[in-house]
Amino acid sequence: MKYISTRGQAPALSFEEVVLTGLAPDGGLYVPETLPEFSREEIASWAGLSYEELAFKVISPFVDGAVPDADLKKIIADSYATFRHKAIAPLVQTGHNEFILELFQGPTLAFKDFALQFLGHLLDYILKKRDQKVVVMGATSGDTGSAAIEGCRRCDNIDIFILHPHNRVSNVQRRQMTTVLEDNVHNIALDGNFDDCQNMVKASFADQSFLPEGRQLVAVNSINWARIMAQIVYYFYASLALGGPARPISFSVPTGNFGDIFAGYLAKRMGLPIDQLVIATNSNDILHRAISANDLSKQQLEHTLSPSMDIMVSSNFERMLFDLYDRDGSKIAQLMEDFKSGAMHLDENALSRARELFASHRVDDERMLEVIREVFENTEYLLDPHTAIGVEAARATRRNQDVPMVCLATAHPAKFPEAVQKAGQTEDPALPHHMADLFEREERYEVLPNDAETVHKFMSGHLAC
Repeated sequence: MKYISTRGQAPALSFEEVVLTGLAPDGGLYVPETLPEFSREEIASWAGLSYEELAFKVISPFVDGAVPDADLKKIIADSYATFRHKAIAPLVQTGHNEFILELFQGPTLAFKDFALQFLGHLLDYILKKRDQKVVVMGATSGDTGSAAIEGCRRCDNIDIFILHPHNRVSNVQRRQMTTVLEDNVHNIALDGNFDDCQNMVKASFADQSFLPEGRQLVAVNSINWARIMAQIVYYFYASLALGGPARPISFSVPTGNFGDIFAGYLAKRMGLPIDQLVIATNSNDILHRAISANDLSKQQLEHTLSPSMDIMVSSNFERMLFDLYDRDGSKIAQLMEDFKSGAMHLDENALSRARELFASHRVDDERMLEVIREVFENTEYLLDPHTAIGVEAARATRRNQDVPMVCLATAHPAKFPEAVQKAGQTEDPALPHHMADLFEREERYEVLPNDAETVHKFMSGHLAC
């Protein structure tokens, strides 16, 4: 299988090449040239498979022999061996035909573990085979960073540098990153917001001259195709657990960067019967405005109690636009130029198709706290702030009570004690036992200005491998 750029001016890549490549040379994002499709009979035959067995069924067509089957099965098994729950992605019922898909059972308590444990093991396999050393660079609004570090910390051929916005992630999120003291792990607290971090990463990929000869940057943000690919699996897993594909399932996805819900869209295109896909946003609502009002204008970023969604530039939406515009790379390139100037607008055909595919809803901090309180009072189940936004969006947009609605729980509530206490909890939710001493561990990170030259000098001077 080949992978092509959303902007149409970059060479097609193999699977192995696309894993090692961030943005395409033309500035676009890579997507598969074609999508595998599964019949309902084939999907039904997967009922009862373990998460790891199902992951192999879904992922292997994208890999297309680039990794031998036995090696791919081992990579998948190793990726999920550290998850705390044997179901990997368990479901919990919170209402009539309403379920929470717990995607926080991995080592860093966030859904990012599903993709980044897999990507770390995959990178380690590819780099050892190629006898190649790389530099992983990523930006995080809170959860990607710790999951990427956990996935890469034991990789002999990787130096990893993660940028987070200084003083704008939760204390738990920060410490999950900064208490990892391996020589190849480097945390940078950038004086700015998440979009500043993300822009720094994009600019660095565009000009890698600061790296020594023979080194290249590798992306761990969701611009890396392997991350999206790994996230498709849990949509199939949840559907099969609730009677799919014989019955359709709906999903509500708290999202800022559009990667997680894009994986759900791909699952639908691959043959999974999905009734609704709900885009759930906080006050930084560019994705909701895009669907509801054709408004993709950049606005002032708000800092909320759901910081992982405090994003105004949703990188993965470009992958969606590519399909909405019938894979016309030149049109996507023009739209992204328009967006650089402050705003873009979809044509009527693309907007109509987007509204057929997605519902959307915006939830502010006040309502999010009420939802945490209400769900706990009714079920004694404690939501994190991002998941609460997904639950509220599901309830506000749901069109068929007979179709199961699955709300993706993207993080453990212990990662966001401030929000949980404001919602009425008298004590901070307990961290799982493997993280109980988190606030006693030594921290190591560097606070740097939002200046590319300073960041690049730091990176080039701290390569361990």
